[in-house]
Amino acid sequence: MARKSTKTPGFEQSLKELESLVEKMEQGDLSLEDSLSHFERGVQLSRTCQKALKEAEQKVEILMKKNGQDEITAFDSEDS
Repeated sequence: MARKSTKTPGFEQSLKELESLVEKMEQGDLSLEDSLSHFERGVQLSRTCQKALKEAEQKVEILMKKNGQDEITAFDSEDS
């Protein structure tokens, strides 16, 4: 049985909420107070996402080192 945690939402959930907040703010229909509240929540979500990505990067580095590779080659999205 999967355990549900009441702590920080996962990366995907945080990113989805962040995208939703950005869409609402881009519509321009929010009051200044609501805009500030949405912005503050967006900053929190952004930090959550950044932390999750950093942790994932560290895990990848550990796995790569265990596999005998000392460094990760940068991904160049322009070549795709």
